[in-house]
Amino acid sequence: MTNQIIDEEIAISAPVSAVWNALTNPDITEKYWGGTRIESDWKAGSKIFYRRDGEIVDEHELREIVPLRFLEHTFKPVFSEFQGEPPSLVSFLLREEGEITHLTILHRNFQPESKVYDACSGGWPAILRSLKALLESDE
Repeated sequence: MTNQIIDEEIAISAPVSAVWNALTNPDITEKYWGGTRIESDWKAGSKIFYRRDGEIVDEHELREIVPLRFLEHTFKPVFSEFQGEPPSLVSFLLREEGEITHLTILHRNFQPESKVYDACSGGWPAILRSLKALLESDE
């Protein structure tokens, strides 16, 4: 299948600044991303490293960033059966509506028969639910 696209949206009862911080602060990402620290200097063209137990599991390149609004980067796992696939592309769009932030994830440009697509099509909804639970809790 060549038209594989993941398009997920979630409404989070938190200000856009809190959602943005949760996407870009490695101390917070590891709380909802299964222990994965997402690390970058968050400048266009920079690398984004996903670290689990100190090991780099994904290495991405930041393509575009508009703080508090939009983030787009390549998506390239570098472990296991995923490491041979070319990078796909993931975008995060944040839209604030009163006390609710709508977070949309659009993940596209997968190769045909992509194992990354198979993993992410179930992974993104779980990550979004975990992020929502964390931000809407008292923690």
